[in-house]
Amino acid sequence: MIAIFESSLPIFLLIVLGIVLKRTPLVDRGVWHGLEEIGYFVLFPCLLFLTLYRADFSGMELTKVAIGALSCITVMFVLAYALWPALRIRGVSSAKYTAIFQTTTRWNSFVALAISDKLFGQEGLALTALVMALIILPINCVNVATLVWFNASNRNFATFLRRLITNPLIIAALAGVTLQYIGLRIYGPVEKSLEMVSASALGMGLILVGAALRIRDTVRPRPMTLIAVAAKLLVYPLVMIATCLAAGLRGNELILLALIGSVPTAMNGYLLAKQMGSDARLYATIATLQTVASFLTIPLVLYLATYIASG
Repeated sequence: MIAIFESSLPIFLLIVLGIVLKRTPLVDRGVWHGLEEIGYFVLFPCLLFLTLYRADFSGMELTKVAIGALSCITVMFVLAYALWPALRIRGVSSAKYTAIFQTTTRWNSFVALAISDKLFGQEGLALTALVMALIILPINCVNVATLVWFNASNRNFATFLRRLITNPLIIAALAGVTLQYIGLRIYGPVEKSLEMVSASALGMGLILVGAALRIRDTVRPRPMTLIAVAAKLLVYPLVMIATCLAAGLRGNELILLALIGSVPTAMNGYLLAKQMGSDARLYATIATLQTVASFLTIPLVLYLATYIASG
């Protein structure tokens, strides 16, 4: 348990660094938006592309991984949609519901990649990147479709399609998998340049996660906020473990998939919420609470998954 906690600690220390830097005069506040854009459109796609391009999937049980991961997100989508009737009766608006939906079904790949790299090195990075390639498309499809549907003013297929085909993570994942599959090699200096860019992605990404958190709004969380926190940090990883066991996964693959299920929601969903009529402030509050609570829940989930995987 201590080893798991110590493996996660550097990740959370970088998040804390982001919280501190955002609230000190050392960095101009206007810089952060630009850094978020660079991270989302440049650094992280480079890391995802290069990891998938270089990955060796020969020793992985790809079919079982795909079944486990896709089954999990399907269950979470169903559970998230099932919340809507009960929340609507209690006066929750569609804007607030879509914030809850996103924070329940999205996951922070920055955190997942950083911890998987710390725990299992290149093997962990490769498997996490593979799962990202598998589920980024369906997660974005369903989330964008949900935002479009619940925001009647944007309810059209063109908006939905544009959001998908311009998503930098989807483009990077498809490009990396395609080049890896067909065996096309990148010109050496270009690959080295991509490597230098991607090397800064995880550290910068975690600092940006911390900078985006809204600590003040988490002092008195509302029940619907706590529902989203519990669903993402407790229900999601338990569903992931269950679907992976049902698919026949054990060992490190089970642990890594449990990790993917246990991380807080993705911060880039905040920008999507702002652009598509969702409650962006509620999204930020939920994401903050999830990130703070995950300091405790991620080690617990990893401990449980390790115990089950070794059984």
